[in-house]
Amino acid sequence: MTTIHPRILIKNARLINEGIITEGDILLEHGRIARIDSTLTPSDTHVQVIDAAGGYVMPGVIDSQVHFREPGLTHKGDIASESMAAIAGGVTSYVEQPNTVPQAVTVEELEKKYARAAEVSWANYSFNMGATNNNLEELKKISKRDVAGIKIFMGSSTGNMLVDNPETLERIFREVDHQLIAHCEDEATIQRNLQNILAKKGAAYLTAADHPIIRSAEGCYVSSSAAIAMARKTGARFHLYHVSTAQELELLEGDIPLSEKKITAEACVHHLWFSDEDYADKGNLIKWNPAIKTKDDRDALRAALLNGKIDVVSTDHAPHTLEEKMRPYIDAPSGGPLIQNSLPAMIELARRTDMDVARIVQLMCHNQADLFGIEERGYLREGYHADVVIVDPSRPWNVTRESILSKCGWSPFEGKTFAARVTHTFVNGHLVYRNGHVRGKAAGQRLMFLRG
Repeated sequence: MTTIHPRILIKNARLINEGIITEGDILLEHGRIARIDSTLTPSDTHVQVIDAAGGYVMPGVIDSQVHFREPGLTHKGDIASESMAAIAGGVTSYVEQPNTVPQAVTVEELEKKYARAAEVSWANYSFNMGATNNNLEELKKISKRDVAGIKIFMGSSTGNMLVDNPETLERIFREVDHQLIAHCEDEATIQRNLQNILAKKGAAYLTAADHPIIRSAEGCYVSSSAAIAMARKTGARFHLYHVSTAQELELLEGDIPLSEKKITAEACVHHLWFSDEDYADKGNLIKWNPAIKTKDDRDALRAALLNGKIDVVSTDHAPHTLEEKMRPYIDAPSGGPLIQNSLPAMIELARRTDMDVARIVQLMCHNQADLFGIEERGYLREGYHADVVIVDPSRPWNVTRESILSKCGWSPFEGKTFAARVTHTFVNGHLVYRNGHVRGKAAGQRLMFLRG
């Protein structure tokens, strides 16, 4: 069936692209960005004109770490619900993780997820393949052209896909020619910390404030340093998910072009926004793995957005039901929904810290596309896929439970007021979100990657 793409002209915009903000118009045709110029005039009456009224127009956000919970955990979220939340937040592309039920650790299970997303995803999609202690040969089958990367859990998390065999790890790093990605926390350190605090307090008296003591900065550094040493030893292309400590930043290179890096790193919105002081108010709602740590760690991560040690910002969007999160600390799962509020939160962070909003676009759009080699997305460029977002930077709004589209129905940002609001989201030239409402049909496409 032929897809009919509307022709849309966005006028009077402040275009944020490649480090600068310019005034201009942008024409979307046939699912692509057809023209960008200082002034464009509709060629005929069949062109829909949208007045951006001086709002920001930017590439759609790419979120390279999400958990949409399908298959097997769909009471928490699913591809349809979470991709709706994504487009409401200006996220037009995502990379989803393999710790579902069943786990995506075979080519067959991975392709089932792609087939499902082709039916229901509102945003563009890719899926990481999961590593285990015994699926090395399966990992070698994965195409670099049409799969984002190989995810290695070097610390236990939801789904328990821990890869803890040293020989297997080295063989993965040495033999798998793909983008390797890891969740790094040292399991022995975590278990030692847990047993120590249980002996002192007992399980019934643990709270979320104990989470960064159990899943400590030391545990992160031990694992991250080992993974980076392995990457350097083997020459693997390696990406470190969700850096949460100042100490880990010492392992990373800054002030060199992303194109010259084989070892890269991500910070997540919650580690940039919250600190351990927030556990008193938020409790399990901000229980994540790795744990949210000190203000000093948070401030170091913010500084790393500017010095080049952090290359991309993602969410680790990981919905759980509110009932699950309200259990006693020891039984409450780690993770929470963030994708719908990630762009407004980062624009707010830029406003509060005097960071250039163009840097936010660099970290959430351009660098995501460049790091993973995503084909023809992540920029406002003529000929690229028309993944475009309009943001009104001066339209304050309050995060309420009624506004949340994630199936779990809550957000750690509830009650927070953001100054910037996503007003329009276009995915492959289709206007799929406008002023608080999802509209039309799911328009997501499979992401493709420019790799040899």
